[in-house]
Amino acid sequence: MRYTGGVISDTVTGISTKPTTVEYLVVAGGGGGGAASWNSVGAGGAGAGGILTAIGYTVTPGSTITVTVGAGGTGGRGSYCGGGTNAVATNGSNSAFGNIVAQGGGYGGGSAATTGANGGTGGGGGFGSSGGTPVIGQGFSGGAGSAAYAGGGGGGAGGVGGASLARAQYGCGGYGGPGITSSITGIPVQYAGGGGGGSPLYVYGSQAGLGGGGGGGAGTNTGSFYGGIGCGGAGGTNTGGGGGGTSYSNKLNYVYGGAGGSGIVVIRYPSYLALAASVTGSPTTYIAGPYRVYIFNASGTITF
Repeated sequence: MRYTGGVISDTVTGISTKPTTVEYLVVAGGGGGGAASWNSVGAGGAGAGGILTAIGYTVTPGSTITVTVGAGGTGGRGSYCGGGTNAVATNGSNSAFGNIVAQGGGYGGGSAATTGANGGTGGGGGFGSSGGTPVIGQGFSGGAGSAAYAGGGGGGAGGVGGASLARAQYGCGGYGGPGITSSITGIPVQYAGGGGGGSPLYVYGSQAGLGGGGGGGAGTNTGSFYGGIGCGGAGGTNTGGGGGGTSYSNKLNYVYGGAGGSGIVVIRYPSYLALAASVTGSPTTYIAGPYRVYIFNASGTITF
């Protein structure tokens, strides 16, 4: 993510005073979407990565701070007819800036693990099961797979995941919970939307849940009688979005939950203060308005 609005300058000359406080945004990796392994069932969408953001974080000039950018979780794998080993989805990985640690999002429930997992935000439940619970202050709960054989939506950083809903003969996967918007990069960007829940057979008028704004992957309902491989949508890269849940397939084909989106760490402080003495991990660095910004899309270090 690079700032694209207004005037950007990569350097400000003649500055030597080092920062002693900074503002941060830490977004963990989103969980992986669940995969259905049972006839006519949709799996839960994954929870988004947890978010922590604040101003006034104290840093010591000359000391090195480790920056960790969490990977997204892997989606589940399932097949109604077996055909091999089914697999449960995984939680997203934590992101951190020093001792500030955001927890990875909870995976979505599938037939092999129906309850949504706990995490920075909670994963959506598979049919007949509850959603996972969040870390307080980092996100919201996943929705329940409470109705019509469909999965619940994963929790987002800005709201709970939706429960599955009845419609026609079967039903609709729950919507992923919304993310939150931050302008720390210089422009407003939405992060950490939950993944949408998967639904059962589309031939009966069911619909999969949409992913929450902020990188949440959509659920799917395309497994169907025809053996299509109905993969849940992936969470957005460097958004912390949760992966979408799947429908099922009654053929030998596997269905896969959507992978969670990787996290991100952003740091900024007044541009009249000195550049960081050193960085690793190749962060994007620029000046946006009155702030000097560092965006880490991969793990590294920063020394002020």
